[in-house]
Amino acid sequence: MHVYTTGQWVLLFFFYCFCGWVWECCYVSLCQRHWVNRGFLHGPLLPIYGSGAIIILLATISVANDLRLVWLFGMLAATALEYVTGDVMERIFKVRYWDYSNQKFNLNGHICLTSSIAWGFFSILLVRFIHPPIARLLARVPSLCVDPLAFALTAAFTVDAVRSVQAALDLRDILTKAVEENEELRRLAKRAEVCAAFAGDDLRRFRERTELGKLEFRQRVEESLTEHRLARAERVESSLRRLTGAKLEALSAISNALEIYKNHLEEFPDMTPDALEERRAELEDVIHRVRIREAALQNRSAAPYHRSIRLLQAHPSASAGALGEALETLKKMGKD
Repeated sequence: MHVYTTGQWVLLFFFYCFCGWVWECCYVSLCQRHWVNRGFLHGPLLPIYGSGAIIILLATISVANDLRLVWLFGMLAATALEYVTGDVMERIFKVRYWDYSNQKFNLNGHICLTSSIAWGFFSILLVRFIHPPIARLLARVPSLCVDPLAFALTAAFTVDAVRSVQAALDLRDILTKAVEENEELRRLAKRAEVCAAFAGDDLRRFRERTELGKLEFRQRVEESLTEHRLARAERVESSLRRLTGAKLEALSAISNALEIYKNHLEEFPDMTPDALEERRAELEDVIHRVRIREAALQNRSAAPYHRSIRLLQAHPSASAGALGEALETLKKMGKD
C-alpha cells in the first residue's frame, strides 16, 4: 500500500467520515422510518468512521495481501478504537451514544462480538475493493492542492467539533441538573408533608400537588386546548415551559406549606425558646433553598435544550445509565 503524506491522510480521513455519515443516515433513517441526521457533529461527517478507516489501513499495510490477516488486524484495530472512543465519551459526557448492552458477548456495552466480526469483513471490503479506486483518485489531486485543502477541511472540522462538544457538555449538564432538581424536589416535598398536615391540607391532595407527572400532564392538556401543530423549536420551548411550570407549581405548594408551618410554630405545646429558634432557622433555610430553585427554573434558557435535543435526535438509541430518567424526559421534549 502506498505511503501517503500527512495531507493525503487527512483527506482520506474526511472522505471516509463523509461516507460513514451517508451510510449511518441511510441505515438509521430506514430503521426509524424518518430522516435522521446522524452524527456527533453538525456537518456531514462521522469521525468514528474516518478514524476507523484510517486505523484499519494503517494496521493492515504490512499484511494487505493476506485476507485472513486483514480481517484479523482490521477487526482488532477497529474494535479497540470503538471501545476506547465509547468509554472516553461516556466518561466525559455521561451519555452512551451507542450501546451494545442488549447484544450477546458485549464488553461494557461499548463493543460486541457481532460488531467486531463486522469490522473484520469491513476491513476486507475497504482494503481490497473500496480503497484502491479512492487511492487512484487521490493520486490525481495536484500536490499543491492537497495541503491547503486538508488545512481548510481541518479548520472547518475544528470549529464544528468545538460547537458539538459544547452541545454534548450542555446535554451532560442538563441531565445532571435535572436529576439533582428532581431528587431535591422529592426531598423537599417529603419534608413539607408534615407541614402540609399541620396546615390542614389532606396528605393525598398535597402529594398530588407536588407530583411532577400529574402536574405536567395537566399542563399538557391545558396547552392542547389552545395550541395546534407547532414548529419543532416552538414544541421544544412549549415542552420546556410545561416541565418548568410543573416544577414551579410543586415548589410553590411546598413553599406555602412551609411558610404556614413556620408562622404557627409558637402554637406548638412544649416548644422552648431555643427549640423554637432552631426550628424556625431550619425552616427558613429550607424555604431559602426552595426560592433559589424557583429562581434557577425561571431564569433557565431554552438554547442548551435545543442543542441537546438535536444531538439526541441524531442518536435515538442513546442511553445514560443513572441519568436515564432525565434523558428519556429530554427525548420526549423533542417529540412533543
